[in-house]
Amino acid sequence: MAGLTVKTKFNTVLLATLMVLGFATGALAQNQAWLQIEAQPSLTAAQDRARAYAALFPNVAGFRVGAGWYGIVLGPYAPAAAAGRLNDLKLENMIPADSFITDGSAHGQQFWPVGQPALPETETPAVALPELTGAPDPAPLVVVAAPDETLKQAKQSEAALTRDDRIALQQAMAWYGFYAAALDGAFGPGTRDSMAAWQEAKGIEATGVLTTQQRATLLTSYKADQAEFGFVTLTEPEAGIEITLPGSLVQFDHYEPPFVYFNAKNASGLRVILISEPGNQDSLFGLYDVLQTLEVVPAMGARSRDDTSFTINAASTTVESYAYAEAKNGMIKGFLVVWNPSDAERMTRILPVLKASFRPVGDKALDPGLVPMDEAARSGLLSGLEVTTPKFSRSGFYIDAKGSVLTTVEAVAQCGRVTIDHETDAAVTLSDGPSGLAVLTPKAALAPQAFANFQTAPVRLGSEIAVAGYSYEDKLPAAVLTFGSLKENTGLNGEPGVSRLEIPSLPGDAGGPLLDQTGAVLGMLLPTAVGGARILPRGVAFAASSDIIAQVLTKAGITPTTAATTIAATPDALNSAALGMTVLVSCWE
Repeated sequence: MAGLTVKTKFNTVLLATLMVLGFATGALAQNQAWLQIEAQPSLTAAQDRARAYAALFPNVAGFRVGAGWYGIVLGPYAPAAAAGRLNDLKLENMIPADSFITDGSAHGQQFWPVGQPALPETETPAVALPELTGAPDPAPLVVVAAPDETLKQAKQSEAALTRDDRIALQQAMAWYGFYAAALDGAFGPGTRDSMAAWQEAKGIEATGVLTTQQRATLLTSYKADQAEFGFVTLTEPEAGIEITLPGSLVQFDHYEPPFVYFNAKNASGLRVILISEPGNQDSLFGLYDVLQTLEVVPAMGARSRDDTSFTINAASTTVESYAYAEAKNGMIKGFLVVWNPSDAERMTRILPVLKASFRPVGDKALDPGLVPMDEAARSGLLSGLEVTTPKFSRSGFYIDAKGSVLTTVEAVAQCGRVTIDHETDAAVTLSDGPSGLAVLTPKAALAPQAFANFQTAPVRLGSEIAVAGYSYEDKLPAAVLTFGSLKENTGLNGEPGVSRLEIPSLPGDAGGPLLDQTGAVLGMLLPTAVGGARILPRGVAFAASSDIIAQVLTKAGITPTTAATTIAATPDALNSAALGMTVLVSCWE
C-alpha cells in the first residue's frame, strides 16, 4: 500500500504542478509554442531566410514580431515538446545556438508560407544572403530580437511585477545557469547582471532590464522545460526525504531498505535511488565505501568526503552517476542518480534541480523492516544493484612518505586497473620479472600512517619474524599479523636474495612485509608456487630479501629508508607499525 500511495500522490501532484506552471491561459492553453530561430529587419531578407529554412524543415512560419522586425519560427509544438525539440536541433547544429521558445503572443501578421496576405514592402533593400545547402551555419546567423519596449517602458512594466513574479524570473534564470543567488525577488546588481547575461546570450541589447516580451520568452521557455520533464516535489514519508523529481522520466518502483527506487519511465534511462537509514559517521563512511563497489558508480570521477557528508561524481563510457549523502541527527540520508552518458546535456538541466531540492525532513529514516529481507541482503545494503568486485587481491606495503607501494608482480599482472585499499587508483611504475617485485605509484596523493624501514644487518637464523598481509584478501577490513621463524637466507637450491621461512601463509598474504622483532622490514613475502611437479610441505614460504628490494627500488628511483633501532618493539608497537604500512592491492578487469 505504501508504494501505491506514493505513486498516486506523484501523479496527482504532477497534474497540479502542470496547472500551476501556467498552461491554462493564453496561447499555451491552445497547446502552442514556437521556436524562434531568426529575426530580420527586412521582409525580403526574412522571406529569403524562411525559404532556405523551409528546405530543411516542414513547419517553417514567419510573422511580424515588432515594429520593422520579422521573425522566422518553427512550429507550433505542444509546450512540453518544444523544449525537447529546441535542444535536439541545437545539439545537431540545425538551428542557431541562440534560438529560443516563444508562446506566439508577439506574433503579428503572417508572411510565410507564401500565400499568406502580403505585407507592404517599406523596408530598405536587404543584403543578399546565401541559400542554405545543409545545416545552417550558426556563425553568421545572429539573432537580434525585436525590441517591444523602450528601456523606460521596460522599467515601468517591471515595476508592476509582484514579488512572486520577480522570484519566478530569478528561478527561470537560475534554471538556465544565469543566476546563482537567493530567490528573494530583489532585483539588485546580481539579478541585473544575470538579466544582462541572458539578453546577451539571446543576441539582445544587454540593458539588464527585461522587456515584457523578453520576460514572457524566458518564462515560457522555463515552463516548457518544466513540463517536458514533469518536475514534481515529492515528500517521501517513509524515508524522511523531500526532493523534486522529473516525473516524466522516473517512477516509483519499490522500497528495499536503505533504498527507495525510482526507475526509468518511458525508456528514459534515468534512475534515482533515495538513501535513508539510521546511522552515524561510521555508517556514513561505510556507505561511501559500499557505493563505490557498485557497477553504476564507475571508478573515474571526483570524490569528496568530510566528517558529515560525501559527494561522488562518477563516469565511464557506459554510465554516469552522482551520489550525495549526509549524516545528521543519527540518520543517513541522500540520493544516487544514474544516467546514460548520451544524456549529458539533458542532465545539465535535471541534476541541478535534484541537488537544490534535496533535503531531509522529519525525524524518521527508512525502517529496515519495512519489507521482508533476508539477513544477507540487509547486511550488504546492495540488493537490486550489481556489485563490482576485483578479480583478486594481494598485499603490499608503503615504501616512502609519498605512498609508493611495493607488491608482487603477480598482484598486478594482466589487470585493467589496480587499486590501493580499494579507494586509490595506482599506476604500475616498475614490474621486475626476475625478482617478482612491482612498484606502484598512487594516482592521488596519500599520506601513509607508516612506511618501511629496511633492516640491512644480518639476521640470526631461527629468529622470530612476522608477516603482515590480507590473508583473506578483501573479506576483512584490515591486515592480519602472522608469526613464524627465519630458517635460511637462501632458497632451497641456494638461490641468493631469497629467505626461506617457516610460517603459515595464504595467497592473500603475498606482497606483505616481512618484519623482525624491532618492526624493521627484512623482505617481502613471495607468492607460493603452484602447478609445479613438487608440492612443498605446509608452512614453507619464501621472501625477497631487503638487498633485492633495495636494487629494485633504486631502479624505480626510490631510496629505501634504513632502520635505525635494534631494540625489540612491544607487541602493540609491532602491530601498529605492521598494519600501518600494509595495504590491500586489488586487481580489476
